[in-house]
Amino acid sequence: MSELRLFYHENGKLKISKSLDTLKKVNLKDLIWIDLNDVSDAVETELEQFLKIYIQEDEEIEEIEMSSRFIQTEDSIVANSSFLLDNYMLEPVSFIIKNGILVSVRDTELKSFNETIKKIYANTRSFPTGYHVLVTLLETRVEYDADMIEDLTDQITSLSKTLNTDDDLDQDILIRIKDMQEKVMVIRQNIMDKQRVVSNLLKSGMFPKDLTQRLTMVIKDINSLFEYIRFGFDRLDYLQDTFLGLVNLQQNKIIKIFTVVSVIFMPPTLIASMYGMNFKFMPELSWRYGYPFSIALMVAFAGAVLLYFRRKKWL
Repeated sequence: MSELRLFYHENGKLKISKSLDTLKKVNLKDLIWIDLNDVSDAVETELEQFLKIYIQEDEEIEEIEMSSRFIQTEDSIVANSSFLLDNYMLEPVSFIIKNGILVSVRDTELKSFNETIKKIYANTRSFPTGYHVLVTLLETRVEYDADMIEDLTDQITSLSKTLNTDDDLDQDILIRIKDMQEKVMVIRQNIMDKQRVVSNLLKSGMFPKDLTQRLTMVIKDINSLFEYIRFGFDRLDYLQDTFLGLVNLQQNKIIKIFTVVSVIFMPPTLIASMYGMNFKFMPELSWRYGYPFSIALMVAFAGAVLLYFRRKKWL
């Protein structure tokens, strides 16, 4: 849904407007944040001309080169990042900050933005400039990333419990492990992106000094998330190895059963084949109890082999 929101201070209160005409009525020093959510090119062009900024195209925002993801000029900062959606897709977001005014450009609804707006309304005095809004957006996004990692960890734990039963060892489990590995890699990519952005903001001399400590805490939180991500990926590797090991055990059991059955029936087969020969002189052929004797002999040999296997604990 296309939406434009302007946040500004007026008489100590936070106001919000959805019209660019407000820019002509408000003192720019009171303006802190302009949020562009899938707006038209005409709106972007008008805003560019008014604030003397350049809003990048979608292709530029999605560039992975560091020179394209963080740009600092004499009076502005451009930082491009990716925000993770609930379906583990990455949504590119561009931040432009000039003269303390933050301009955010995105194409879809993001929970972290709505949560940040709630925080601004709850404590308006803590957001005198767009710099403070940007830091809060990053903090909120990292919190959501932590929640997603926690949720994925619970999924991995649940999947691990399914490996305790042999009946569930099918290819669906292997596919689920693969999907979770993909999700972990996407989260890791997302966290690395945040780390690069926050690191560059810390290096920037344009950021207010009172925000340095908060940015440092964001970096520490990101580093701690890396440990959880690494642990989750290691668990998935372990589950994959465990699954393949259990599959091999199942196959070995099946092969073992076929081997035992084959060995048990080898003596009876030998006896049957011997008495199936058409030689003229075979003493048992004219014996009255020859047939029961051969059957008993087969059963005895099969039982002896079976007893031997049980004593060896092969069965």
